[in-house]
Amino acid sequence: MTTIAITGVSGGAGQLVLRRLADDPSVDRIIGIDARDPVFRPPSLEFHQLDLASADLKSVLERADTVAHLSFLVAPRADAALTERANIEGTRRVLEAAAGAGIGGIVVVSSAMVYGAWPNNPVPLTEDAPLRPNPGVTFATQKAEIERLVAEWADDHPGLPVAILRPVTVVGPAIDGHLSQAFREGLPVRMRGPGPPAQFLHHDDLIAAAHLAITSRLDGVYNVAPDGSIPHEELLALAAPRLRVRLPWGTGGRVGRQAWAAGLVETPSALTPYLEQPWVVANDPLRAAGWEPQHTNAEAFVASAEPSAFQDMSVRRRQQLTLGAAAGGLVAVAGGVVAIVRRARHRPD
Repeated sequence: MTTIAITGVSGGAGQLVLRRLADDPSVDRIIGIDARDPVFRPPSLEFHQLDLASADLKSVLERADTVAHLSFLVAPRADAALTERANIEGTRRVLEAAAGAGIGGIVVVSSAMVYGAWPNNPVPLTEDAPLRPNPGVTFATQKAEIERLVAEWADDHPGLPVAILRPVTVVGPAIDGHLSQAFREGLPVRMRGPGPPAQFLHHDDLIAAAHLAITSRLDGVYNVAPDGSIPHEELLALAAPRLRVRLPWGTGGRVGRQAWAAGLVETPSALTPYLEQPWVVANDPLRAAGWEPQHTNAEAFVASAEPSAFQDMSVRRRQQLTLGAAAGGLVAVAGGVVAIVRRARHRPD
């Protein structure tokens, strides 16, 4: 009798993994843990509404064979102490409970963002590359800290399979939070000059990877990404037309930071390096384990990019709005652009 425990079972990824496991005849029971009720509740689910950072988890996990740790709070404007409690302390307590409960294996969903976005990154990055998350990017730095805790747990429990999945930007209707929106939408201005290649992972392919890691008891670190990447210019061609001012990279980054601070965009300013520098990964170990992506980078990107109101307008109306943007809905962003350009022009040499 196989029992799988899922933390974060009510979230987007948790619900998809739950559906996949509920349809798997080799899985008899699923223990779901979350702070809120799940929408999908199959008969095989035993749900526990708990706070990972404070609840007694050992008694809940004692009947599980494997723990899939999917719980992670993503709230760009939230207090740092809140996310650290939920993500770092929550993970530490899950690991402690797993050790006490005699769990036979752990699967953790991390992120390829732990590699950091740097000009000297090799393309592609492999699993043995150092973890260098960019400072100020809470999501990436906390994922790296979670990986450190999991690696220590694995060292203390030799022989038990511990799989860490590092997906690139995950997109799709069911998993479309602040981060995926940020990487799909980019900065509120378009930059001049060449940009980095990009990768987009369809949520179905992430769930397939998680299912494989859980049911096949994978051990080790695995990048999760489609083959190859999308060149920057091709990505711009695939993107829906948007109202953007074209600026040099440095100036554009300052505009992005101003727009974020003013609450005008969902792209946190700290994410700018991930939009400007490469962090493309290879997927060879996961492919060798039997995983095969069903969507290319381009297919995932296009499938997730729902037509905007601007895209649905006539060409003439788009032109009118573009020409009048400074006096219309984008006046705040455009005003920030003008202010920065003026300061640059009048700045003494």
